[in-house]
Amino acid sequence: MTDQITVTGAVGSDPRHTVTPAGLPITNFRLASTRRYFDRATGQWTDGETNWYTVSTFRQLAVNAAESLRKGQRVVVHGRVRVRKWQTAEKSGLAIELEADSVGHDLAWGTSEYTKSTARASASSSEDSTVESTTEGGLVADAWATPGAGWAVSEEDSAPEAVILDADEDVVEHVPA
Repeated sequence: MTDQITVTGAVGSDPRHTVTPAGLPITNFRLASTRRYFDRATGQWTDGETNWYTVSTFRQLAVNAAESLRKGQRVVVHGRVRVRKWQTAEKSGLAIELEADSVGHDLAWGTSEYTKSTARASASSSEDSTVESTTEGGLVADAWATPGAGWAVSEEDSAPEAVILDADEDVVEHVPA
């Protein structure tokens, strides 16, 4: 399913950050979205029902979400929605999951300070380099400023692979990881 959705709400759980054995960073958290409306009969603002979503982020977005988000913060999430049926011996229900393309603080509720992401060119390097995203041949590539280094993740299978970049940070060769 490729339905796109934008949801505002509060981070309902502490973000959980993991890295797969293949090196793919993933951060998950629960998002509570409650409709709030003005009840003219009582003259007060009233909370409606709360919808709960499981939000999954991948790659650099996952790293940034793990470093930036905390339980209780107000956020805006945009991504693909998936509705899945689940069942245990005692009960069953629907799980609504969002695979996020974008996550940000909801500035209607507070202020935020932007810091551009950085990454290490290698585990042994002590210099930080700016991460930039490029698209080449169906791959989303996060490339370090150092020519010749970088990695990419196929949008189809999310499997990381190494890439070799030229001085202009153009992908010149794909190297299986």
